[in-house]
Amino acid sequence: MVSEQSMPEPDGPRGLAKLALRDQLLTARRRRSLDEVGEAARAIAEHLLGSTEVRRAATVSCYVSVGNEPGTTALLDLLVAGGKRVILPVLLPDNDLDWGVYHGDTALAPAGRGLLEPVGTRLGADAVATADAVLLPGLAVSPTGDRLGRGGGSYDRALARVPVGTFTCVLLYSDETGKPVPTEPHDRPVAAAVTPEGIVRF
Repeated sequence: MVSEQSMPEPDGPRGLAKLALRDQLLTARRRRSLDEVGEAARAIAEHLLGSTEVRRAATVSCYVSVGNEPGTTALLDLLVAGGKRVILPVLLPDNDLDWGVYHGDTALAPAGRGLLEPVGTRLGADAVATADAVLLPGLAVSPTGDRLGRGGGSYDRALARVPVGTFTCVLLYSDETGKPVPTEPHDRPVAAAVTPEGIVRF
């Protein structure tokens, strides 16, 4: 990634509703074939690279996908080939995110929880605020842009540092949009979602 990792959700109706929805979505992802994951990754990359927001961006925040998440491997290299400065998250012990510059897949190192992180100088937690476009993982999004992550709260903290008006976009499969995502006070909405079908802006 970092891809957002699981942590126990707070008790209460909203926390329990999040857990139930998260379990359902993770189960569906595990059933996706490698072909479907690959096709989705190609279509998502094409939509993002063709979008005005990403084309105009000098710095893009992204992540290294893991498992059956919509893939970002080709997207990362295409962003760099297009002249973008790409920054990737580094998961800190307190579940906050630091950031490092992406210099190709040979400059990624294994980290905890099966993640890959950029090697080299750390830029600090506030580096995400320098991104003109923020591409982030998730499991679902509501019709109004409420995003469901994996429960660690890492990206909610990161999004709190992103200036208002920045293009923030979650990468999802088509059937993960329009979900009734329960929200809590710390949750941060996104401006858009991209699926193999295209980009939906909120």
